[in-house]
Amino acid sequence: MKFKNAVLLIFCVLVSVLSARGAVYAQVSSQIEYIIDRSQANNAFWVVQVRDSTGNVLEDLNGDKLIRPASNLKLVSSGAFLDNLGPDYTFQTVLYGRGYQDGDRWRGDLIIKGAGDPSINGEFYNGDPLFLFEKWYQVLDSLGIAHIDGNLVAFDGMFDDVPYPRGWEWDDLSYYYAPEINALSFNSNVVNLEVRADGEIGSTPSIQWFPFNTPYVEFINEQVVTPSGTRFNESYRRVLGTNTIILRSTLPRGYYETEPLSIMAPSLYFIDTFARFLNDAGIRVSGQLLVDNDYYSWSDEGLSILDIHTSESVGRMVQWLNRESDNFYTEMLSKTMAAERFGVQGSTDLGLKVIKDFMHTTGFDTLSVSMRDASGMAPATLVKASDMNRYLITIQDKPWFDVLFESLSIGGMNGTLGHRFRNSSVNGNFYGKTGFVSGVRSLTGYLRTKSGNRIAVTIVTNNYTVRTAHVDWVHERVLDYLYNSY
Repeated sequence: MKFKNAVLLIFCVLVSVLSARGAVYAQVSSQIEYIIDRSQANNAFWVVQVRDSTGNVLEDLNGDKLIRPASNLKLVSSGAFLDNLGPDYTFQTVLYGRGYQDGDRWRGDLIIKGAGDPSINGEFYNGDPLFLFEKWYQVLDSLGIAHIDGNLVAFDGMFDDVPYPRGWEWDDLSYYYAPEINALSFNSNVVNLEVRADGEIGSTPSIQWFPFNTPYVEFINEQVVTPSGTRFNESYRRVLGTNTIILRSTLPRGYYETEPLSIMAPSLYFIDTFARFLNDAGIRVSGQLLVDNDYYSWSDEGLSILDIHTSESVGRMVQWLNRESDNFYTEMLSKTMAAERFGVQGSTDLGLKVIKDFMHTTGFDTLSVSMRDASGMAPATLVKASDMNRYLITIQDKPWFDVLFESLSIGGMNGTLGHRFRNSSVNGNFYGKTGFVSGVRSLTGYLRTKSGNRIAVTIVTNNYTVRTAHVDWVHERVLDYLYNSY
């Protein structure tokens, strides 16, 4: 009798556990399984999780598994920025003078104190990355200064001197999406290369670059013009630890190519460009270009403020970084957040600690999270798909939610989703974040369905080897099904 009672008790416990699980975790629809199974990427690892506006799970395929989120992680990082810094936070980059004016000469140094502003480029300034140098030239010119008899000093000590997050792959480091992270940055720490295959077949294409063909970088141009109608094959590589960039692309005759390529030592790049700008504008700089990273010895005693540049708000920056999936903005804001939280030099590791603390408050299983960067480009960055999907529901009550929601790309309309879903029912109805690194395609956001409901959707494909365009097509079919079903 006791044995029967024990068996019955165990059975009841199992039933209750399974019932409880059933109340939380749904099964994926057979239609979604069919779409995935019939695709060319059916041997990849697939995750689909969908919730209604109250958090109830409607669809679940592998939602409890760890995934590489790629840039879907920016949804979480940008939430942490808004939660910790606030949407109205701004950066102040200060131009100081140390010395005195003697007629048309400044006898002493000019010092630029970086604050971690990622936006000293053209995004918010009518496409003119040189806007700040023009402003500072006007400041000096209005004082009647024509000569700087001293040094230009870049203070970049607000951040540590580690240029990259752990885990970024070396062959990405030549490109705009993996630049060095520095508290004093200009033009997103890239030069903008233009290539014109305007010569004879077999000749070397002509090149020029912004800013003003600066000798801060050296291009070794080994590119070749090929016959019209042949394929363009891209090959750019910056020799690590240098500003030497090797160009080995082949370009069909008549082809025009642009590519932003990363530089080394961003704060030196900043003041080198500023010095050249001043010289071209008629203000001569006779001293050296120096960089100071000593956070603890910084003092503004004895310095005169010549100008303070105040950036656009973090709220606007979040809109840019999510819609354009900007790794540079994300990692810069992560280090800034660390500096503000702990009152020390901002570092990637401290920034990730703040992000993980934020993740814990929004329901992530942070014991399972592996964080190597804030932008999701590091392959070792891992999160649970269900946590990512639940996060979309949890943050809806945050005071900054509207700012984050406005930062999402709209399918077929703008941002990284501007070219997707144009001939789909999802066009104009999906608000979300894309993600891509080699072998990873992810999509997380809000779908307004045919019946007018708003559901939270996470679709992730890891470890695929087919063309990314095919994976995108599968994602679109899943979204079309969800649009018509809920």
